Amino acid sequence: MLAHGQGTLLNASQLATALSVSAPTVTRYIDLLVDLLLVRRLQPLHANARKRLVKSPKVYVRDSGLVHALLRLGTLNDIAGHPVVGASWEGFVIENLLSVAPPRTTASFYRTSAGAEIDLVLELPGNECWAVEIKRSLSARPEKGFYIASADIEATRGFVVHAGTEAYPVSEGVEAVSLRALAERLAGWTGGDAKI
Repeated sequence: MLAHGQGTLLNASQLATALSVSAPTVTRYIDLLVDLLLVRRLQPLHANARKRLVKSPKVYVRDSGLVHALLRLGTLNDIAGHPVVGASWEGFVIENLLSVAPPRTTASFYRTSAGAEIDLVLELPGNECWAVEIKRSLSARPEKGFYIASADIEATRGFVVHAGTEAYPVSEGVEAVSLRALAERLAGWTGGDAKI
């Protein structure tokens, strides 16, 4: 069920009803899966007290190969045609970026009830706050909600991670990059903007 809900907001009551168990039981199972490093519970960022924010965490099965196996997606065509493909890519990007992020980096997401959203917020040492939008397509155009959310959290940098290999500016302060390029930038982070 978590694989089917990859990257969605955690609703323990809904999962409990579907499994015919209690919500606290579902929560304990998810806690165990998080402790075993099988599941990531990405917490929401509560940076702007004036806005109504989403308070539930997002839940990801950390290994995209495991997601595909649980959903019986054996080929690239199976994955590309399945509704989980975007969430699977999002989880893959998040795991790869966090694996190379510098120590003391805090990861979260940001979403208002009005729909302004950032897929991944990275609070880096040195008071840097990066807003990361994740797009599976080769083109990288964030929606209006990304810009609103970036202003809300006062992001110092904005990135759109796409499935291509090129890097190019999208707008003032927002750059389209490949997963590899952003991972290299994070791995080289020294408290200032490390160059690739």
